[in-house]
Amino acid sequence: MGISAELTTMLSASVGIGGAPFGNLSQAGSDDAAVATIRHALASGVRYFDTAPHYGNGLSEHRYGAALRDVPRDTYVLSTKVGRLLRPDPSASRDQNGYVAGLPFVQRFDYSHDGALRSLDDSLQRLGLARVDMAYVHDIDVATHGANHPARFHQAMNGAIPALARLKAEGVLGGYGIGVNDVQSCLDTLAATDIGVILLAGRYTLADQSGVLALSECRRRKIAVVAGGPFNSGILATGSRPRDGTLPYFNYLPAPAHVIGRVAQIESACAEFAVPLQAAALQFPAAHPAVVNVLVGARSDAELDANLAHARFPIPSEFWQTLRERELIDCAAPIPGEPIDA
Repeated sequence: MGISAELTTMLSASVGIGGAPFGNLSQAGSDDAAVATIRHALASGVRYFDTAPHYGNGLSEHRYGAALRDVPRDTYVLSTKVGRLLRPDPSASRDQNGYVAGLPFVQRFDYSHDGALRSLDDSLQRLGLARVDMAYVHDIDVATHGANHPARFHQAMNGAIPALARLKAEGVLGGYGIGVNDVQSCLDTLAATDIGVILLAGRYTLADQSGVLALSECRRRKIAVVAGGPFNSGILATGSRPRDGTLPYFNYLPAPAHVIGRVAQIESACAEFAVPLQAAALQFPAAHPAVVNVLVGARSDAELDANLAHARFPIPSEFWQTLRERELIDCAAPIPGEPIDA
């Protein structure tokens, strides 16, 4: 199924930009700064932007709309997500779900057919745009839903996914799938239904390659993969011992000892070959033939410029071979520059 050749070409043009920082994930930023960074990304050749209602309770979508509304619509790819509806509430905390200074709404999970359609309509209202190119069913995992997971997964497979499939068939969407940070959710979805794209965050990185078999199945079925979270929410950007003395973070929590040890070994190889850790982290997932885009976050022009430079940094093939020999890259994971079987 996959996605169209036109979408694939635009997605592959550069790294993509994730919208969580523009929803004030962990720290507040201004509307003007967010809009400026999005426009700087466009000027720098970035063509893919992702967001979600979850990010700041709609704040990220508002900011993307302000930045993109006057840009020719066919010059970029935009995706958002369904599964959470926002209800206005004057008493709602401005700090929710890890986001600060967000908008005054509360979230309600809804993976139904009508809920997915309403979510997309609401997103378009916040964006001020007539369409998005792709839509992901968001966070259909056990960690998010606990005991309610079976019912919500069933609702998503029988409600939201068919709704998005109909929009794709009607030409309203260019692609649809799931957006998760959980490998089992990918495997369960692949077993249950047909989709065109998966946004998998944090599970196919130098620090965590647990998604490699799911990506192999996506390649077999010609399902596009967007690799999100290439820095695992911190440690592959800061290293195992951040310079500011803080703890390294992995999956939004202090990194466990085994992850710190693994990243320290990767850093040792980086030092041997004079390769920035961030460059290796960005270029590793892009080498998988199922991956059409690597999605990063950026809070400023400087962060964006650094990410783009790291994505282009020349890395010798010997570096990747060394990581494989030291069992820091899964034997089933392709490395940059390695021939790929048809």
